[in-house]
Amino acid sequence: MQTRPIQMNDVIYNAAEQCFEALVTVHDGECSRKYACSITAPISTSFADAAAGLRRQAERRHASRGGIYSELQLQPATPRAGRQRFDAKAWLAHVVTLPGIRAA
Repeated sequence: MQTRPIQMNDVIYNAAEQCFEALVTVHDGECSRKYACSITAPISTSFADAAAGLRRQAERRHASRGGIYSELQLQPATPRAGRQRFDAKAWLAHVVTLPGIRAA
């Protein structure tokens, strides 16, 4: 099994359903997928055990590519066509030389 960086956000205990829930992000190269995971466990379960269960569930879902997930892919920034880079110094020099404009 390949090791991937995993991030967990907002781990909570849902007392009504008696389960731990978290939004788990699996980083796989340039792609990051978020899975809403939950494991049934009593409230007395240690945080480390609950986190390990949530992590295993996210890894299984990521490996099977099934279920619902949110995906974020890194996109390189593309330059805007037809527009020059804004040069603040040149613009200010131009404003200073405009006729009839004086500061009070």
